[in-house]
Amino acid sequence: MTRCLLIVLLAASSTASAVVIRHDVDDSKYRIPESTFSALVDMPGEGHGVLIDPRWVVTAAHTIPRHWEKKQVVINGIARDVERVVVHSGYKKPSQDVLDNALASWDWMLFWAQLTASDDIALLKLAQTATDVSPSGIYEHKNEFDQTVRIIGKGATATGATGYEFSSSRRTELRQAYNKITSAHDRYFCYVFNDPSEALPLEGGAGGGDSGGPVLINTEMGWRLAGLTSWSAGLRSTRTSTGQYGSIICNVRLSHYKEWIEGVISEQPRAGGRRSGF
Repeated sequence: MTRCLLIVLLAASSTASAVVIRHDVDDSKYRIPESTFSALVDMPGEGHGVLIDPRWVVTAAHTIPRHWEKKQVVINGIARDVERVVVHSGYKKPSQDVLDNALASWDWMLFWAQLTASDDIALLKLAQTATDVSPSGIYEHKNEFDQTVRIIGKGATATGATGYEFSSSRRTELRQAYNKITSAHDRYFCYVFNDPSEALPLEGGAGGGDSGGPVLINTEMGWRLAGLTSWSAGLRSTRTSTGQYGSIICNVRLSHYKEWIEGVISEQPRAGGRRSGF
């Protein structure tokens, strides 16, 4: 995609220091060691995925490089060959006409409407089983609304007071933050990056390059993968930076894709169909 899509897509090669943080909290409180979440997958250049099975990675479809000559991802610091890519058949990029109109008027409503109608999810099959990493369990319930989530990524970073520039680095240090889900329906759930007067102690939001990264919900069984960072509806007045307070970040809702994921992994396609990326 064009550089302009950096305004709304928090992604890797085709388009959200990592995780945008509160300006009144020291950055060191957000930083975490790589070992904290070893199931995190680094896509080429930028963007993430999550290991959910010893042979399978789930990611946002728009993180898949358009031309991926050396099909590899990095997990736990080790490069792993990718044997197969399965992109959901319902994944659709926003049309160029709608994008051009949005850039001219800075009215992104139709652009966002196209994003919400797209199934931004893909699965990668590793060539070899990842025996050194424990896969993340998936959160299968549909009660995400109003729950606190944990966001992990190493994309662009800044504070909510300033946001980050399009030119900011999209592969930095690993960070985590927390937020509360404000809407959950169908393909996506979203949260608002609030200013300090309404924020959680370590509130934050995904940054550019965090796409496909984990959004986790804590359960009796530990943290479970509820979603994947996908796209952001930033402030209408923000033309030069994103990630400011008030931004809304939307995430692929994995409970919606439970049957599709299970069908692909079991080699028995179910609802939603599929197509191979290669």
